[in-house]
Amino acid sequence: MTDWTRKTAAELADALAAGETTSVELTQACLDRIAAVDGAVHAFLHVDAEGALTQARESDARRAAGSPASPLDGVPIAVKDVLATSGLPTTCGSRILEGWIPPYDATVVARLKAAGLPILGKTNMDEFAMGSSTEHSAYGATHNPWDLDRIPGGSGGGSAAAVAAFEAPLALGTDTGGSIRQPGALTGTVGVKPTYGGVSRYGLVALANSLDQVGPVTRTVLDSALLHEIIGGHDPMDSTSIDQPLPSLVAAARRGASGDLTGVRIGVVKELGGEGYRAGVLARFHESVDLLVAAGAEVVEVSCPNFVHALAAYYLILPAEASSNLAKFDAMRYGLRVLPEGIDNPSAEDVMRATRDAGFGDEVKRRIILGTYALSSGYYDAYYGQAQKVRTLISRDFEAAFEKADVLVSPTAPTTAFRLGEKVDDPIAMYLNDLATIPANLAGVPGISVPSGLADEDGLPAGFQILAPALADDRVYRVGAALEAILREKWGGHLLDQAPELASDDLVETTTGASR
Repeated sequence: MTDWTRKTAAELADALAAGETTSVELTQACLDRIAAVDGAVHAFLHVDAEGALTQARESDARRAAGSPASPLDGVPIAVKDVLATSGLPTTCGSRILEGWIPPYDATVVARLKAAGLPILGKTNMDEFAMGSSTEHSAYGATHNPWDLDRIPGGSGGGSAAAVAAFEAPLALGTDTGGSIRQPGALTGTVGVKPTYGGVSRYGLVALANSLDQVGPVTRTVLDSALLHEIIGGHDPMDSTSIDQPLPSLVAAARRGASGDLTGVRIGVVKELGGEGYRAGVLARFHESVDLLVAAGAEVVEVSCPNFVHALAAYYLILPAEASSNLAKFDAMRYGLRVLPEGIDNPSAEDVMRATRDAGFGDEVKRRIILGTYALSSGYYDAYYGQAQKVRTLISRDFEAAFEKADVLVSPTAPTTAFRLGEKVDDPIAMYLNDLATIPANLAGVPGISVPSGLADEDGLPAGFQILAPALADDRVYRVGAALEAILREKWGGHLLDQAPELASDDLVETTTGASR
């Protein structure tokens, strides 16, 4: 009997097209897998079995009529709980939105439905996408399927863990400073941050408007390209959406899978490596670069001197935008409302203060305070204004580097997955996990993380990051697919095939208050 949960999305699509299976069978297989292992992984906050199976039956009817809505029609998907889903809870991992059900779909969710992908449910995340470990969720941490005592990355650890644990073949995440790519690196999955404006942000509960971007979380580069082509493209509902067609991403991935990179210039970023990066992560990175050279690529070292200031600039810009965005959670219109104790006739300000105190977690409060301070009178120019100037310098570094190279490469994250609780009380140590991914968000360029192997120190996955100029997303797919093809031949399969199996007898219930 075929274990459909182990197949890639492209393989599932081919099986559906050939009549070898049905969407109902695939969707039920995923739901059964979620029921078997998610008590330990805790990738999902809400599972919509009834809705997913209804969508699957509709998909089967379209295929029976010979009119599938898209190549992925009938392939199930999971969605990060920061995207609005009509009729399904959207909590952003926060108590302040507990039980909120949006009356509309985010554009990317609407495009998934139009393309016929059954939505399995909503995945766990750091509260309002603030974190690098998914430990800051108000509903409990997600666990890394490679080692349940370790974090899966963040903020989108739920989506990455769902894909890595074979609970879903596809997932959507959001990337503000690395929240798709860093979990991808730590779980052995593929994570893509598209060009800013290349995928609609309408219906995405904003953390930082100038940084957030929706993107695919998958097991292969081709799967990411197939999903990206469904969710991407111009959206008049999003004022930051780019009004031009996507490049041919699937074609680029298929071309890259041949393993031929003759004429492609690969730029190794001098500033994204060395001190602070684990030896095993760097070893896998340099091995991957050597494999790209053997595939015909030309490698040059490039310097982006202002990248060393990216972390500091990011943690001024992001909190500033977050403090503005989260002001709308005021207990007056929707979400949680807490009445203050000991006050007979509380004012709106009293209710707002009590609600925000009870509804927001420590990390969200920390960033709101930082952002409000950075935007305050007398400090705006010294902090937020200066950070925006650094952002411009980082964009110029990218422009100069892309004159010398077609793509830039680095490790995705400086370390492998650390243990749960190890850094949760040390914000600075947590922030350093995004050291290599943040520059792409500040400049709006696309990036992908592809598994590069297992680090020697702990046998956990490491990631290889590929960055390209804005609107040249096809380049990251071509180079990423080439590296993936070479490594899969070397490993004799996917890196996830080497992951320990989650045995149901060993699973421990970790879900805390999640809607199931």
